[in-house]
Amino acid sequence: MTDGTGLFDLTGRSALVTGAAGGIGRAVAEALARAGAAVLVTDVDEAAAVAVADRLSAAGHTAAGAALDVSDRAAADTAVARAAALTGGTLHILVNNAGVTASAMFEKLTEDSFRRLLDVHVLGAHRCAQAALPYLPEDGRGRIINVTSSAGLVGTLGQVNYSAAKAAVIGLTKSLARELARRNILVNALAPLAATPMTETNFVTGQVLPVDGGMVM
Repeated sequence: MTDGTGLFDLTGRSALVTGAAGGIGRAVAEALARAGAAVLVTDVDEAAAVAVADRLSAAGHTAAGAALDVSDRAAADTAVARAAALTGGTLHILVNNAGVTASAMFEKLTEDSFRRLLDVHVLGAHRCAQAALPYLPEDGRGRIINVTSSAGLVGTLGQVNYSAAKAAVIGLTKSLARELARRNILVNALAPLAATPMTETNFVTGQVLPVDGGMVM
């Protein structure tokens, strides 16, 4: 079973996607399921996550939905274990996509808002990755994918908190990639701009995307 392009075959593998009730997370969950993976669709909105999973199941894919607040480590542990159980106890792919925004110009940016974004984007990725680590295979199939943003690379007006959080996700990804390389687990970050409720356009232009086995990171 492939995703329809013949490029990917994830049959027999499991995946956990956070923030997957809509937008990028839902699209990722759907793509993984089409490629043959058994997918646990998670979101703070449990009903919406279950609805996405139900649609995938109705289309003949293997999927389940569950609530997951990435600010709760115990919830992350539970979700990871459930995702791994879809394929007999191994979690092959973790996609840390959950995120929130709280835009404000800097002079009006509160510490609580700043902490909230760091907790969800950065510590959320940390919690889920750490929870997943005991379940990730060390045979070259283990993957951690962190969703970041161009805001973490260049900054965004009125989003100091969001930009700082996404920049931290990039740093987390680079460091974790080096640390887990010895265990044959790949860690990468994606910085998409997609048509979701948070954005309006979808394009990649003028970019250099190194595919070099980690020479540039």
